[in-house]
Amino acid sequence: MKLNTNEKDVVIESGQLKLKGILGMPEGAKGIVIFAHGSGSGRLSSRNQFVASELQKAQLGTLLMDLLTDDEESNRSNVFDMELLSRRLNIAKKWVLEQKPYQMMSVAFFGASTGGGAALIAAAQDPRRVFAVVSRGGRPDLAKDYLPKVKVPSLLIVGGQDGEVIQLNEIAFKQMKCAKEMKIVAGATHLFEEPGALEQVAKLASDWFTRHLPKTIWNLLQDNQVI
Repeated sequence: MKLNTNEKDVVIESGQLKLKGILGMPEGAKGIVIFAHGSGSGRLSSRNQFVASELQKAQLGTLLMDLLTDDEESNRSNVFDMELLSRRLNIAKKWVLEQKPYQMMSVAFFGASTGGGAALIAAAQDPRRVFAVVSRGGRPDLAKDYLPKVKVPSLLIVGGQDGEVIQLNEIAFKQMKCAKEMKIVAGATHLFEEPGALEQVAKLASDWFTRHLPKTIWNLLQDNQVI
């Protein structure tokens, strides 16, 4: 696979754990968005790669990663293990913030499908340095008891033709107590495959992240905010 000029292959390591990723960091990045993919997907997801490329145009760094190892993926139950997936997101966050060039960056999560639930859980479990969450066609209902504990601004994006998922998002939305919005992309189905649908997702996500991520943590330190 040919990477964009501002992207590179990385390995997220934690103890014996090694996860493959693609890090894209445009010059002057305002923050970094870590992606949580849906079931059976990973860093090579064409849809999330498209969204990542659009976020990079808005000066947002991106980390596309496999939340599971190859061996773990062979066990189907791991794909729906929200606690496991959310831990992996926070491992990725810790790894990013340990890299010297990115130590002062703000972080956000972008979750697709089941990854939407994992992103919300990760933000609730460890909100330090996390400033926003976006869920695309997500399953926030899988976050269950964590929903009222989410403190960071969260945007739920759902396709207008994705009836069951709309209902699940509406139920979850009512349980969330953070700054929140729910946007429905008219005419879009679950995978946002319709012409222009994914572009709308990318624009909504870009605007949300740009609004809620401080350019660097220095901004917060200057305002005496706790991080």
